[in-house]
Amino acid sequence: MQLVRARVGESVRYGILAADEVRLLSGDPFRVADIGALASGESVPARQCRLLAPVAPGKVFGVGGNYLAHAKEVGLATSAVPPIFMKPPQAVIGPGEAVVLPPPEVSARVEHEGELAVVIGKPARHVARADAESVVLGLTIANDVTARDLQRSDPEVTRAKGFDTFCPLGPHIETSLGIGGGLELTCRVNGELRQRGNTADFVFDIATLIEFLSSWTTLLPGDVILTGSPAGTGPLAAGDEVAISVTGLGELRHSVVSGPR
Repeated sequence: MQLVRARVGESVRYGILAADEVRLLSGDPFRVADIGALASGESVPARQCRLLAPVAPGKVFGVGGNYLAHAKEVGLATSAVPPIFMKPPQAVIGPGEAVVLPPPEVSARVEHEGELAVVIGKPARHVARADAESVVLGLTIANDVTARDLQRSDPEVTRAKGFDTFCPLGPHIETSLGIGGGLELTCRVNGELRQRGNTADFVFDIATLIEFLSSWTTLLPGDVILTGSPAGTGPLAAGDEVAISVTGLGELRHSVVSGPR
């Protein structure tokens, strides 16, 4: 099932994407066990909807260096536990929106990091690895946009990761793939292949990330976990068009624009 969140007229609605139409839901898919039961019977052509980020998360977690090649690429040391950071909800934008670059005097090196993202579907605390899949609603695609120069100069990564618009998500949440891994990810900028990786190469798999995070905080419905970026991250410039694909999840596209001076 492809779950979307869309602006339909003046309303924001969840729906199920099916072919070229969106079957609108009558309620919140994070509050029911059977999303299909919320189908309202009302459908609209997909072209009449503006797809938004498929979730409005309360928390966005990221994990650094979850592909060894990328960890070496940016100089991250390996860790015995997942190196977790957070991005503010204001960083989240939807498909087709624009990443806004900071003024060059603030950051002169902003980079893409194409990633698989996990969307939590129910409250989760002290979840064992074996039960991790039971708290996942589905998977989507993300770009963990990073001001690389600030990541290297600041004492920690919050500012580098946390600018408004630095977390494109979408285009939908796929609820049927599971969390077992083996998904290929690519990131292209202006048609040029920059990144290619496979989630089978995670240092910490999704079940481990959920077990670790839920051991010290409650994961809530709609929370998002960014699972790390493969090697090949590179600079973004105003006018760039980014396309990130993951097996079974389609393609997340967004643009890049200059911010205010």
